[in-house]
Amino acid sequence: MSAPAESNRTLIIALAANLGIAAAKFVAAAITGSSAMLTEGVHSVVDSANQLLLMWGRHAARRPADHRHPFGHGRELYFWSFVVAVLVFALGAGVSVYEGVIHILEPEPAVSPLVAYGVLLISFLLEGGSTVAAFREFRAAKGALGWFEAVRESKDPPTFIVLLENGAAMAGIGAAGIGLALSQLTGNPFFDGAASIVIGLILGATAWLLAVESKALLIGEAADPALVEGIRAAAGAQPGIVGVGEVRTVHSAPDQITVAMSADFDDGISAGDVERIVAAIEREVAVRWPAVKRLYIRPQQGARPPAA
Repeated sequence: MSAPAESNRTLIIALAANLGIAAAKFVAAAITGSSAMLTEGVHSVVDSANQLLLMWGRHAARRPADHRHPFGHGRELYFWSFVVAVLVFALGAGVSVYEGVIHILEPEPAVSPLVAYGVLLISFLLEGGSTVAAFREFRAAKGALGWFEAVRESKDPPTFIVLLENGAAMAGIGAAGIGLALSQLTGNPFFDGAASIVIGLILGATAWLLAVESKALLIGEAADPALVEGIRAAAGAQPGIVGVGEVRTVHSAPDQITVAMSADFDDGISAGDVERIVAAIEREVAVRWPAVKRLYIRPQQGARPPAA
């Protein structure tokens, strides 16, 4: 994955779209009595809250280090991304399944289905516009990686969270439309309730994927292997270093990486030479990989790369 996006443009587009969609869906649910439409409205409200949380996470992650947080606040973004996954599951999937079950047990025939179809069409178009923006941002960031691999390797949760949420939203809109149509054609409101449950299952699967990826980042993921090998090569090319051992990395945020490495220095050089070599490595790494905010080098006799 390339460098993460610093702009909240995609999040703002998604927020505006979801607020408008939520209002339209709740009005339509009140007019039509559609359970699926009501749960779709809840889903849009949850998505709106999620975009606000992700924007806050990006803002909080940029706060500078202090005496209580010497490595900075970068993991704020990963924490709030995990909270988003929990909200999608608890409020999105949970409410959808609950409303679906209630509607099946106590069916109420929907009225004014044309209003519901109109709202679903508008919602689909607004979600589609937001999805296109998220798709373009993620495509630019993923480079040559495949889509699923890019999600797994991404260190910037908002880029894939918005894309996955929007994809789930469009699938949910489709399910709501099918459920409403079947209820109208058969005269059986069961299908509307069943559509709510399907929407809940879609959101549950999406929340699970978001939670897995956010958790992995929250507990600490290594940097891209290409970056690790680049740092190893840069250090090994310095005169006075005869071997480079482990190069351990961890992301505190998409653009905040800490590196700890061991190096075997030539026994014939002075302590001052070691200091100059370390300073030269730090300067080169800072220029070539600006995301590396901290670099620690430990002298170790006989340091060599770990066996594969």
